[in-house]
Amino acid sequence: MNKIIPLLLMFVLCSCSSQQMKTNDLSSQTLSPHSSKAPHSNADTANADEENLLPRLTRYLKQGIASWYGPKFHGKKTASGEIYDMYAMTAAHKTLPISSYARVTNLENQRSVIVRINDRGPFQGNRLMDLSYAAAKKLDLHQAGSAAVEIKAIAPEQALAQMQNAAKTQEKNVYLQVGTFGNKKKAMNLKNKIVAHHLPQPEILPSTHKGSTLYKVQMGPIKSPENAHKLNIQLAKLGITATQFVSETDQKQISMIQ
Repeated sequence: MNKIIPLLLMFVLCSCSSQQMKTNDLSSQTLSPHSSKAPHSNADTANADEENLLPRLTRYLKQGIASWYGPKFHGKKTASGEIYDMYAMTAAHKTLPISSYARVTNLENQRSVIVRINDRGPFQGNRLMDLSYAAAKKLDLHQAGSAAVEIKAIAPEQALAQMQNAAKTQEKNVYLQVGTFGNKKKAMNLKNKIVAHHLPQPEILPSTHKGSTLYKVQMGPIKSPENAHKLNIQLAKLGITATQFVSETDQKQISMIQ
């Protein structure tokens, strides 16, 4: 079966082992930007965290409290080195590997979303996860601030399949987001780099909040897992590895929830 992200990560996420990963025995030295102890984060630190987690990560399924973070951190760097976008479907978690996917279900209303882990945290109280504003809104926990949830780690191809199925019912598409920048010139540089290597031309989508604009570089639509796998391999050769799936519905909701 084709893989969308590095094979080792895919193997551990899809492992049939029933052992559950403990969240209190793993290092939390890479802190979220919304922690007062957060160091300067970069992709190397995130990759090191991921390598440390792989031997112990089998299948994660846990229930607990999730909260969300938004405007205060919009436009700042996450632990992955990416720019935090409160309108993207992402989340902060203490131990799940950076760039892995999880399905989060609000146990109070049974609403579910697919998020990609791109940050570390939360490190306050007994919370298991900090969701982006967009994810919290879809789960209808943004007003209360927190809720009991179930968090299940899923493989990237599962995330893609679920997103495509949901989008298909609405006659929408799923895209591959390859970068988010607070500077339009950087977004253009990435777009030009991709085009220069004869890959499909990306689109740059601005997302503005309180005068601050983020520029999302997206490719697609993605037609199949094979299509996504091939595209990710081509991008990886250019050093572009922090990609994520986004639905056309997510794109349109940027303007709806600002």
